[in-house]
This record gives sequence, C-alpha cells and structure tokens, in this order.
Amino acid sequence: MKRTLTICPYCGTGCALWLLTENGRAVGVEPVREHPVSRGGLCVKGWNAAAFINHPERLKTPLVRKDGVLTPATWDEALDRVVSGIRDLQRLHGNDAMMFASSAKATNEENYLLMKLARAVFGTNNIDHCARLCHSSTVTGLAQTFGSGAMTNSVDSIEHADLIFVIGSNTTEQHPLIGTRILKAVQNGAKLIVADNRLIRLARHADIHIRHKNGSDVALLLAMMNQIQTDGLADQEFIESRTEGFAEFQDSFASWTPQAAAAITGVDPSVMADAARLYASAKSALIFYSMGITQHSHGVDNVRCVAALAMMTGNLGREGAGVCPLRGQNNVQGGCDMGALPDLYSGYQKVADPLVRDKFAKVWGCELPSNPGLPLTHAMNAAHDGKIKGMFIMGENPALSDPDQNHAMEALKSLDLLVVQDIFLTETAQLAHVVLPAACYGEKDGTFTNTERRIQLLHKALEPPGEARADWEIVCELACRAGCQGMNYASTAEIMAEAASLTPIYGGVSHERLTLAGLQWPCPASDHSGTPILHRENFTRGKGKFIPVSYRPPMEEPDADYPLMLTTGRTYFHWHTGSMTRRTHLLDREERRSFVEISPIDAASHGIREGGRVTIVSRRGEVTAFARVTGSALPGVLFIPFHFAEGAANVLTNNQLDPESHIPEFKVCAVRIGAAP
Repeated sequence: MKRTLTICPYCGTGCALWLLTENGRAVGVEPVREHPVSRGGLCVKGWNAAAFINHPERLKTPLVRKDGVLTPATWDEALDRVVSGIRDLQRLHGNDAMMFASSAKATNEENYLLMKLARAVFGTNNIDHCARLCHSSTVTGLAQTFGSGAMTNSVDSIEHADLIFVIGSNTTEQHPLIGTRILKAVQNGAKLIVADNRLIRLARHADIHIRHKNGSDVALLLAMMNQIQTDGLADQEFIESRTEGFAEFQDSFASWTPQAAAAITGVDPSVMADAARLYASAKSALIFYSMGITQHSHGVDNVRCVAALAMMTGNLGREGAGVCPLRGQNNVQGGCDMGALPDLYSGYQKVADPLVRDKFAKVWGCELPSNPGLPLTHAMNAAHDGKIKGMFIMGENPALSDPDQNHAMEALKSLDLLVVQDIFLTETAQLAHVVLPAACYGEKDGTFTNTERRIQLLHKALEPPGEARADWEIVCELACRAGCQGMNYASTAEIMAEAASLTPIYGGVSHERLTLAGLQWPCPASDHSGTPILHRENFTRGKGKFIPVSYRPPMEEPDADYPLMLTTGRTYFHWHTGSMTRRTHLLDREERRSFVEISPIDAASHGIREGGRVTIVSRRGEVTAFARVTGSALPGVLFIPFHFAEGAANVLTNNQLDPESHIPEFKVCAVRIGAAP
C-alpha cells in the first residue's frame, strides 16, 4: 500500500489527505495531522474521497456523436473533431461564437491553460467558470470596497475572534472543518451570531439567531449599521484614517432603523438591535458568509453591506477581525486567480487594459482580443438565442447546476458544437457532440487554492483509467493541433512558472516552494513568505471604500398563485450535482433521494405528511420530491437541495441576474406545493 499526499476535491476548506493506493487502485484515505487547516481531521466527504475514483462509470475513452449516438473514438479523431469544429463555427460566425467554461474542480495550472487556449489560440475572451454561479458577487463587491475579492483572513483567525457573525452560510454542513473551528471558538468563549432563516446546526449554538426573510439581507445589515451609528459604536478613527465615502454611505442606512427594517426582514427590531450591539462591541469580530447572500439579484449589494459593516467597526486587517467569504468548491478561488473570467487575466488584471494585454501578448506570442467576453450566465442565454454556437465545458455540469433547467437544457441542445471534458458522463456530457475523458484529482499533480488563498500542491497517486488524460494534457494537445506552438509543457511545475511570471499575486509561487503549509497570496517574490491577513496597514486599493446601497426586493416574490418562497442549497452528504458523491456508496446511502423541507404549519395547511411525495411548481417547471416536515424551515419557506437529477431544484429556480456580477437568484423564487398524485 502506498500513501500519497494530496488535497480533498470537495469544498473550499482545502483539507490535506493521504490517498491510499494498492495495485493501481484507490483504497482509502487518511487525514494529515500536521496540516494547518485540517489538523488531522476530515469530514464525511473527505473520508470517502477515494470511493468514486474506481467507479465503473468513469469515462475511459473519448466519445464522438455519430448518427445521434455517442460512440467510442480514438483521441486523434476526437481532438481533430473538436479543433475543426471550433474553427468551422468561428469561420462562419466569428471568434466570439464560441464559449469556454473552465472548472473549479481543475487545478490552477489547468484553469490557466484553458484561459490561455480561449484567448491566445481561439481569439476570444468568452471564458468563465462556476464562480459566476456562486461567488461572482464577492469578486465584484469586495474588489470595489477593499481592492481584493477574497477572504481577508486565515482560518486560524477564528481562534483570535471575540465574536463570529455567520450570515448566509450553513458552515457545519458545507465547510465542516471550518464549522468545527467556529464551534470550538464558541466553547472557548467567543460570541456567535447566526443570520439564516433555517434552523441550521450552527444556529443551535448561537447567542443570537436572526431568522430573516430570504432576500432581505440588505435591510437587515443596514438596520444593524443604523443601530451602531445611533449607539455611537462606530470606530471613527478607523473610518477617518483607513476609509473613504462614509459620509455619503450614511444616507444608505439613515432611515433603516430596526423598526423600519422589521417590515422587510420579519425580524423583531430588538433582535437586530441586540445583534448590532453585540457585533460592534467585540474587540475582534469575523464575518463568515457564503452563497446565502451572494446568489441574489442584489448579491453585490449584500457583499458591499458586509464590507461596510466590518469597516464601520474597524474589524479588518487584524488577527480575529475580517471578512471571510467561504468559497464553495475546492479550487473556485484558484479558477478566479488564474483568469478563468471574461474580463480578467490571471491575478485580476483587466483584459481591457492595453498595458496588461501587451504583457500577456508578448509572453504568449500572439495578438489578444481587447473586449471583455460574456459571463457564463449571459452565454447560456446567448446560446438559447442562437448567438453562441459552441461551448467547451471542462469539469462542470450546467444541465443541473444552472437556474431554470429547462432553459439551460434547451440552450445546450441548440449548440452546433458541445464539447464536454469530465470524469463521468454527466447530464451535460450526455448532450455533447464530443466527450473527452479526464483524470480526477488523485491521478494528476498541480495546485489548488483554498478559500483562505492558500496555494497547495497535489501529488499524483495513480494512473487515470483507460485512455483518460489529465485536463492540462488534453488542453495542450488541442492547442498543438490548432497550430499553437507556445503550449508545450513538460510538467505542471512549468505551467505554474509561466503563470507566476505573469501574475503579481503569485509572483513568488513555485511548486518547489510549496511545502505542506503551502503559500497564501499575495506572494509577490521568491523570498516572500505569503500573506495570511490582508489589508493590515492599507487596503489593496489604498483606502477602503463605502459604496452606497439601497434595498431592492427579490425579482420574484410569493403571490396568490405561488404563495411560498423556495431556497436551495447543499446537504452534508452530497456535493453539487452529485457526479462524485452519488457514486460513493456510503454517502449515497445516507441521502438517496430528493427532498423538500417544509414547516409543520405549511405541511398541515397543505395536507402534507412526513415522507410523502409532493409536487413543487414554479413559473418555470415542476418537480417531485419527498416531504421532510421540520421546524428547521420557517413558515412560508421551502428548501430543496440541488444534487438530485430526478428532483432537480433548478427546474424551479429563477434565471434573473445581478446586474453587476451576473449571478443568478438561486436563493429566492415563488412556488406552490401539494401532495403528488
């Protein structure tokens, strides 16, 4: 038996694990005691991270659609079909008729290469990845307010916080080892505020639990800031010396007393006032948030309010004080860092900046397009309208993960060319013209960047099944066949060296430097030790900026025809569209079917029993699931996880977007429910 050090492929916590292999097969995992994040622990998904690797449904050979049927093909045939297909449609419709979707499950090196393939080889900035669906509001909102759209502190800062405010994050289920750290801090005396309308496990340990209505986060946060200002608890010294725009921002919260906000949030004014005082009175306070506040049509405003609350109280730039967006997937932070975004190169350098563009063009040896590309959500709409003709999708499953699933499926089916590169024949891959079999995390090396900006090294433990190849090898071969001579790399270390040379925040990063602890960016030089805490003396943008906001309701609210509100999310045992966890026996055994959480009051009024089959209907479609009657659900609100294709929550969700981040409003839509016939 062999032990290989690598990084868990699930959430953004970035836990290290030993992948155990024997006779060329993955047989288990062990935790890594010395790791600074996981500290010898793993969650249930981490403990089972080896199970899907050997699954018999792994893709082992390329597939090409012939006479309507996906048929095994050689690599030569499949790769030539991809390159010729892209060239043909670009010749007919222009370079921007093609869309590339990169992956939060791929390594930094692979995200960098797909970004380079799209821009340098095929001449389009139409490159994006799933951050568009989860934390694009963070990238936009925190970049505007702080100058950097990333977590300000390390996970270790939890131990130094007097108070922790968790809003829009079911941390113990979605980032379990971070949730464990929070609970331990509470046991050691830290205060805890939880803002979530569900009675999540973390809320049971909270000093204050705020059960506000979905979509009312701006009203809640403005009311807290109003109370802080009224009570004289704002940190005037920090505001005056470290920030700008506060005088104008005060107009945003001036009228939002807790009493005024109560009508919007549904929360007792005294609860909001007490939460404001508790947060502002702490010497060091951390805010943790996730998709509960980002996946809204006003997601950027939610993030701006979180940033403003921290700046107003001086809770930034110190151990135990900061703003901590918890990134959902194992490398969604790295995907953003590496420029898998339509308007940014690696390191968040703007494609519209001619000096930046010239820098990349000189290294890559080509001319580069100057206009920002399409965000993934707009590209899906453009495909539906016939303007995008082809998509190359690496390691994502938009047929299940995109909002308004019927719309997404129609868009994907309308494409002249759909190429999917993945480890399983996902719902999206089943629609493809070409399917390329990829290696999973244990079958390649490279780096992932976790939620706290920690760049960590993967080591290859075993060979991919059959003819499957690492994503980076496939992308390089495509570039070669397309006539590009600048994408021949001997190793992923060589790819990182090129990326680091172009990316100031990764400037001092190399595979050789990455020990077990990794490095936290920014790490601008080879003698730099990394940056555990951002904005210590100055914000990345110089001074923190208060940006005025105003409350806007969700794009769709309950009415007489659809009287209930639906929100979506994940469960402890499953992961996104289930392509890995539903092929893991132990995890699938624990949560085998789609369910809907409903309050006892709503269940009684709709004649619904525990475990009964129910039909949930929105303006976009309907699904069937099994009822879970629970006090965790607030009356008037339903919750459905989006893992299950046979009861897909995203059939129901609303494809309305934040105007700045272009993120869909997954967290609010209007539905009705009834017993299934």
